[in-house]
Amino acid sequence: EPCLGLWTLPAGFQECGESTGAGAKRETLEECHCDVDVHMPPYFIIDIPQINQTQIIFRAKPRGCSKQKRNQSEAAQEAIAAAPPPVLFKPGEETLETKLFDVDGMPRDEELAFGSIQLVLQKYAEDFDDGVYRCHHAVIHKHKGEKPNSKKFTVASYARSTLC
Repeated sequence: EPCLGLWTLPAGFQECGESTGAGAKRETLEECHCDVDVHMPPYFIIDIPQINQTQIIFRAKPRGCSKQKRNQSEAAQEAIAAAPPPVLFKPGEETLETKLFDVDGMPRDEELAFGSIQLVLQKYAEDFDDGVYRCHHAVIHKHKGEKPNSKKFTVASYARSTLC
């Protein structure tokens, strides 16, 4: 497989009767065994006309599990409540590996399976550095003769909102 061993975001096809947000949640659960709260509106919409695709990317927050034990001191209960819950995830049947990255440690271009994800992560890093998450839209034109997963593309148009 041409993308074997390369990174991408959890993704897949939307089921009939399913919203895009519900599809993102389901795909993340299937591929990473991670339950997430999907942020609305979509973070990035990418049109790729040459392969008849529209990719809708959401930001999401993992749901963790944190249980309080009986007879804990009030201070211990407050510390547990203030701490971020642990994030539980593991590879699904179609996934080789799952990993959470901080912004500085995100996979770089040569480590990514798809050019569209390269663009999404670039804009995400910019938004993270700015402290503001915007909504993005791009139309990507694949170079003639390139495979659908090729990272050779041109951004034909790009727009972003002030806030998302």
